[in-house]
Amino acid sequence: MEGKMKAVRMYADWDPRPGFKLGPKDIEGRQSYLGSKVWRNPKIVIEEVDIPVPGDDEVLLQVKACGICGTDVHMAQTDDEGYMLYPGLTGFPATLGHELSGVVVESGKNAYDKNTNKPFKGGEWVCTEEMLWCGSCKPCADGYPNHCERLDEIGINIDGGFTEYIKLPAKVLWSLDPLKNRYEEKDIFKLGAFVEPTCVAYNAVIERGGGIRAGDNVVILGGGPVGLAACAILKRSGAARVIISEPEAGRAKLAKQMGADFVINPLKESFVERVLELTNGMGAALYLEATGLPTIVYPDIEQVIWEGKGLNSTIVVVARADAKIPVTGEVLQVRRANIVGSQGHSGHGNFPRVIECMADGMNMLPLITSEITLDEVPERTIRLQTDKDDCKVTCIM
Repeated sequence: MEGKMKAVRMYADWDPRPGFKLGPKDIEGRQSYLGSKVWRNPKIVIEEVDIPVPGDDEVLLQVKACGICGTDVHMAQTDDEGYMLYPGLTGFPATLGHELSGVVVESGKNAYDKNTNKPFKGGEWVCTEEMLWCGSCKPCADGYPNHCERLDEIGINIDGGFTEYIKLPAKVLWSLDPLKNRYEEKDIFKLGAFVEPTCVAYNAVIERGGGIRAGDNVVILGGGPVGLAACAILKRSGAARVIISEPEAGRAKLAKQMGADFVINPLKESFVERVLELTNGMGAALYLEATGLPTIVYPDIEQVIWEGKGLNSTIVVVARADAKIPVTGEVLQVRRANIVGSQGHSGHGNFPRVIECMADGMNMLPLITSEITLDEVPERTIRLQTDKDDCKVTCIM
């Protein structure tokens, strides 16, 4: 397929902060694993680009839906010196968008469909992983694709899904067929775009956090899409009490829809006192830090663990932030607690399990609070820096 298409593109100035030294995997002037240390003055534009041509092991996907992620917002957002806030892997210019679903329209000769173990023939409804892992480096060989040494991320350092067509490796596509028995076509593609952030939550609380046992208490800090997806996953996993800390009323209401039993507004009540009250002084088995404000929320988590009667708590840090966490080792030691970081969503059967959960009734549609066109993406991404009324804004093609 030849021709041109519209794409939402990000540009930024390469200007490393004084004293910052590039890492061994950084590419001078093009890519860094610490975006907030090098990129200034980001801007989003809509422009025409060529429709890509898939290689032998790739497919060309017609995009049907693509969500705006907090990563997109933080790449567009800057500090007082003009440096972008997002601290992770970044490379510009690039087409934004990594939460997407669509229909296969072309495929290479070696592009196989995991659903059938046969080559893609066109017409398949799929969603995609955002992390393009190589499969041959040591982390990949050890079973850790989220930590690939040659990682690319669609919409972040290579072209993403806020466009009409995207080429992708066949190995990162997952069939949406299980959703067809429960949802209408228009909703299947919206849910397909929401699989990726739901898998980020699943990877955090199940794979990295170790999951829970039925009857455990859990606490989620932050009612963004990942925190709210974690509510649904953990309640489905058998949590006795899912407690979420979220000051915004709209997101607090959504949390209840997703399975939260209690909502704490930390601006109006004591987080520590309320968690201990709700758990009869025990605290929680798992705490998910999904706010991106670790210097503010971590001390409260630590105090609950210290004052609570329970042991063996796990704190999972999933939100990205360029900040130091003020950890007191004595609390972790005495309370036999641990803290782990979670990055990504790939591997470990995360995608097929999340899709099957959705197919079995874990309905994430309430979290999609606005639908927009491709032309609206730049303005809406900027607006989301301050507007917290929406949960997930999704571009429908």
